[in-house]
Order: sequence, then structure tokens, then C-alpha cells
Amino acid sequence: MSQATNQSWGGRFSEPTDAFVARFTASVTFDQRLARQDIQGSIAHATMLARVGVLTDDERDTIINGLTEIQGEIERGEFNWSIPLEDVHMNIEARLTDKIGITGKKLHTGRSRNDQVATDIRLFMRDEIDVIEAELVRLREGMIELADREADTIMPGFTHLQTAQPVTFGHHLLAWQEMLTRDHERLLDCRKRVNVMPLGAAALAGTTYPIDRHVTAELLGFDRPAENSLDAVSDRDFAIEFTSFASILLMHLSRMSEELVLWTSAQFDFIDLPDRFCTGSSIMPQKKNPDVPELVRGKTGRVYGHLMALLTLMKSQPLAYNKDNQEDKEPLFDAVDTVRDCLKAFADMVPAIEPKKDSMYEAARRGFSTATDLADYLVRKGVAFRDAHEIVGQSVAYGLKSKKDLSEMTLEELQQFSATIEQDVFEVLTLEGSVAARNHIGGTAPEQVRAAASRAREALAALKGDA
Repeated sequence: MSQATNQSWGGRFSEPTDAFVARFTASVTFDQRLARQDIQGSIAHATMLARVGVLTDDERDTIINGLTEIQGEIERGEFNWSIPLEDVHMNIEARLTDKIGITGKKLHTGRSRNDQVATDIRLFMRDEIDVIEAELVRLREGMIELADREADTIMPGFTHLQTAQPVTFGHHLLAWQEMLTRDHERLLDCRKRVNVMPLGAAALAGTTYPIDRHVTAELLGFDRPAENSLDAVSDRDFAIEFTSFASILLMHLSRMSEELVLWTSAQFDFIDLPDRFCTGSSIMPQKKNPDVPELVRGKTGRVYGHLMALLTLMKSQPLAYNKDNQEDKEPLFDAVDTVRDCLKAFADMVPAIEPKKDSMYEAARRGFSTATDLADYLVRKGVAFRDAHEIVGQSVAYGLKSKKDLSEMTLEELQQFSATIEQDVFEVLTLEGSVAARNHIGGTAPEQVRAAASRAREALAALKGDA
């Protein structure tokens, strides 16, 4: 028997497929990952076909029992995947027919591999999104708790990576948390568009059998069936949207990673990461390398590449399904795995960060981080802001020459730049006074950081409840 006649479409062909072409066009080496979802979809499809009278109840039960046994074979590693059978769908269907006979061939009634694979991918993505969300929630919870604990820990805030104003470590962590909040919302929004069912669109035009797509959608937990059969089999927007979410999330994690790498360096010495998240050097025994954040930073480009690959894959495809779409799975699978692993690493690592409070505080004292506070002080005393800016600039220049921070200068030294300055200036020149003065929503005052952490905790709990 020729190779062509071993396949579901072999009847029209007069010669077997070239062996190289068979390998080149087969997807079973990677789409076997969809086996659980493929069987799940087939069980729902068989159940629906029995309800509408296309299958008998006995045929339905025989099919479902056979599929359940095949699922067990796959889970135990006993299933023999065949490249000549091309993909996960035909491998499972062929095995089903081997097990239960001609009834297995009835399963494909009213569907095509086009709507079958589109459904499998959506089921897979829905499952993976739920796993990824759980890791994202875990990371956010750990970050909020750490921020709450470190609401009073003072560190320098930066612009242009230059010391700008003092902030608290808790405030900085909550800035990270805001990034993740937006990522979380994007993920949940993406899930809504994933959870639309293509099954029943068949090859591209629907089917002549009296199927009930609402029944199948309900059985599979989809919100609704797709409205248009052409779009249903050819749409991969949901995959692009997920990799877009993934790219933005990894961009955020990469920014955090960059700061963690800087902060663990001897030059900053702001934090310590537990040994379990670091590695050493084969030649320099003193080294403790922050490999986890470095690797997350590196994997960001990998996910960006998958987004561009999927956008490029879809950009020139006419309706409806094209073989090009076989190339959607490997970048999507890798993006899923990368995001899940990066989130797990961060969710484990972030709550274990140990701030070096003395180093942070000393760094905030350097770089004249309370200069803006002195300018604000002068403005409150009636000095025009531009004049206050000039006065503080002269004070900083003097401090650079005398190697004194503003808070270390005497009243007489400060008054040489403005007679408006009085003894009460030292209340605003301390780091504690500076952060406490920013006591409004969104500000870095410890009181506000704790309140923001509380709001974030409540908002996350509500989001989990809605999901």
C-alpha cells in the first residue's frame, strides 16, 4: 500500500508522497503536545453528534471509551507517534480506528482538521493562560507583601540613572507591581478572545450535518462559537495577542532584572539575592552571579522574536486556512513556556530579596537627593521657583567643592546663598523628612506606600474573584 493511501486524503493521489516532503510537512513532532486538548475536543464533538442523531449512543460511548484509553497510552508514554500520519489529529484517529474499528472513522463527521486544530490551540492556550495567571498572581502577591514590609526603607530614586530624589524601597517595588497589574489585565482580556470556539466551521464553510455548535461550546467551556466559519479556521489573532502580552510582560520583567543585576553589584550593593537564585564562577571564587534575572533579561528577545514571527506568518495569508499556519505552534509553545518559567522564577525570587538598608540609605545621602526639597522650601518662603532653582544649584556646587551634602552644611553655609533660609530648613533636608513630605496618593511617603499596598492587595483579590 502506498504512503498516500495511508492518509486521510490519499484517495485523490496516484503516487505516494516523497519521503522528505512527508517529513517536511509533518507537524506531529511538535503538535503532539496538543493531544490532551485534541481528545477533549473529540469527546465533546462525539457527544454533540450523538445528541443530534448523527451517532448512536453506543457509537458515542465506544468512541469516548477508545479516546480515554488512548489518552492513558499517551500519558504513560506508550503511544507510537507516526510521521506518515502527519499530525496529532490523524495519529489519534488512526489509533482509535485500530482499537474500535469502523466506528472510529465516524468521529470526523462534520468537522475538518482545520477547525479541529484551531479548537485544540484555543483549548491549549486557555489552559496555559490559567497556569500563567496563577504564577503572575503569585508574583504580584509576593511583591506587594515585600513592598509593605519595606515601606520605610529609604533608597535613592533615579532619573537617567543619576540620583534624583529619595524614595522608599516599598514605593519602588509598587512601581513594578503597577506594571504587572497592567500585564494581568491584558492577559485576562486576551483570554476572553481565546475562549471562542471554531469547531463546527469544518474546512471553511461549515457542514451540511445538523450539528449544534452551542452544545459543543458548552461542553468545552467556550463562551460562544465563532460567528464566521472562514474566520474561525484561519484566525490566529489570539496567538499574536498572547505573544504581544508576553512581549510586554517580558519587557517589564527585563527592566526589573536590569535593576536587580545593578543592585546586586558591589558598586550599588543595595540587595542580596539568596544563593539558590545565583551561580558562581569557574575561575573567580568570590563571584556570585545573578543568573536568574540575567537569563530573564536575555529571554525577552526570544519572546519578541516569536511575536514578529507570528505577525509575519499571518501578514499575507488569504482566507481561509493555509499550510503556513502549521508554523504558528512552535513559536507559540515556546512563548508560553518562556513566560511561565520566567514568572515562576520571579515569583520564587522576589519575596526572597534581602534589602541592604544601610547601603541604600547611604547611597540616598550621596548625590544631593534632597536638592528639590530645598527648592520647595524656598518657594514656600516666597522665593520664585526659578530663583530657588538657582540658589540650590549654587548650594550644590558649594557642596561638591566642600564634599558636603546639603544636610551636612551649617546654617551659615546655606545662608550665604539665601538669607531666606532658616533653622527649620533641616527638617526638609533629612531623607526621612523628604520622603514623608510626599504624603499624597501615589507619593513615596511610607504612609502612602502602606495604603497603596493595601489597595493593591484588595484590587488583586477582586480580580482573582472576577476571574
